[in-house]
Amino acid sequence: MAQKDKKAKYRENEKIIENRELNIWEALIPVFVLVAMLAYNVYVFGDDALSGSNQFILLLGGAVAAIVGFFNKVSYKRMLAEVAENVRSTTGALLILLMVGALSGTWLVSGIIPAMIYYGLQILNPTIFLAACVIICAIISIATGSSWTTAATVGIALIGIGEALGISLGMTAGAVLSGAYFGDKMSPLSDTTNLAPAMAGGELFSHIRYMALTTIPTISITFLVFIIIGFTIDTNGVADTDAILNTIGSTFNINGWLFIVPIVVILLIVKKAPPLLGLLVGTLLGGVFALIFQPDIVARIGGGELLDFTSGYKGILNAITVDTAIETPDPALNDLFSSGGMAGMLGTIWLIVCAMVFGGVMDGIGALERITKSLLNMAKTTFGLFASTVGSCLALNVTASDQYLALVVPGKMFSKAYEERGLAPENLSRTLEDSGTVTSVLVPWNTCGAYHSGVLGVAVGDYFFYAIFNWMSPFMTLLFAALKIKIKQLAVPARA
Repeated sequence: MAQKDKKAKYRENEKIIENRELNIWEALIPVFVLVAMLAYNVYVFGDDALSGSNQFILLLGGAVAAIVGFFNKVSYKRMLAEVAENVRSTTGALLILLMVGALSGTWLVSGIIPAMIYYGLQILNPTIFLAACVIICAIISIATGSSWTTAATVGIALIGIGEALGISLGMTAGAVLSGAYFGDKMSPLSDTTNLAPAMAGGELFSHIRYMALTTIPTISITFLVFIIIGFTIDTNGVADTDAILNTIGSTFNINGWLFIVPIVVILLIVKKAPPLLGLLVGTLLGGVFALIFQPDIVARIGGGELLDFTSGYKGILNAITVDTAIETPDPALNDLFSSGGMAGMLGTIWLIVCAMVFGGVMDGIGALERITKSLLNMAKTTFGLFASTVGSCLALNVTASDQYLALVVPGKMFSKAYEERGLAPENLSRTLEDSGTVTSVLVPWNTCGAYHSGVLGVAVGDYFFYAIFNWMSPFMTLLFAALKIKIKQLAVPARA
């Protein structure tokens, strides 16, 4: 009882900082400057902007906000205190990101991810090829947590198969990206899936469960449409995946026992086990299965020729912590069979910390409170608030040209507004993903649009219409909001 009262008291004392001397235009100055700097930075650096320059731009945005604060009599101590509180609030999310990197490493070397790819490729059939593309890419993207990796590996192979069957490249690319972004959204290994709840103030697996409410209907409609398209177009030839299957089979020991590990993790998620516990169990089991089923691979990663205690220990720890690459006879698969481990998550962690600095200064000077009030005044209804969030995410994908920024900036700006409206953070994190993550690939000059069109060799304009899941997701989240379906309210804290 004492613990519950303590948490309730903490929530009651957690207030939005108000600054009556700050007007709405002053509050928006840091936002406008930040978006302009980010847009130019992405224009200059392209995909490399995520390597650190965007993070520094977020810090510069915080500096601009601090200058506005100084002109409005806000102390440096107050701003720094809010930054510290913001960073502290993301501790759980940062630890989860590190464990996600660890899990992806052991799942690679154990053969779990390759097994998912191996069995997924075998469901191809010319008549249902497009629908099969959705399923295969969804499975692989869930397993890897990356739509980029999925498109650059299996996506390229599927484009070639589709072309051999006489299917439009735009159709195939649309199916590939629909499945890839479904998996990217729903995978706990995905950086955007971790980033969205971190920005909204929510929890990873609660976010995934709540996001499924809009995502499952959207992917179901997408799948149905591609089945119908498949029966209305003429195909010729045979989907030849023998070379890829043979390469995977010769590199890894593939068998059904490997699926025990993801099943255990899924059961833990369903049973609402703490996220860190589920990820830790999945990581450790992945390491054990790697030693049992892939001893040669573990030995090589550990620097030995044969598996012994030292090479096994070193191989598993390397897979968990640093870059790991498993070479195959097929160069196209080498990118797929690589993992950054915990170190690979440091870029996203860096991004979150810098975003918290910007958000903390904005909160400390009272800008978020002023923007929140203006948003609530314009968004008279809950639907209006959801629509404003969707519009902001789309606008940032077009102007700032990066999906991460389309999650970070609206996430920090709108979190207070959702709290004021009495809405749980899952509403915001779901809307961020439904409108920020998935639509980035529909903008030619966005980093995601430029990347995928370049990798697949298909122009954005050619696959735009067929990327059904991507453009339908924002409409689905607005439909749920308009009909007031599953709009989660904030729990009323217990009082002493």
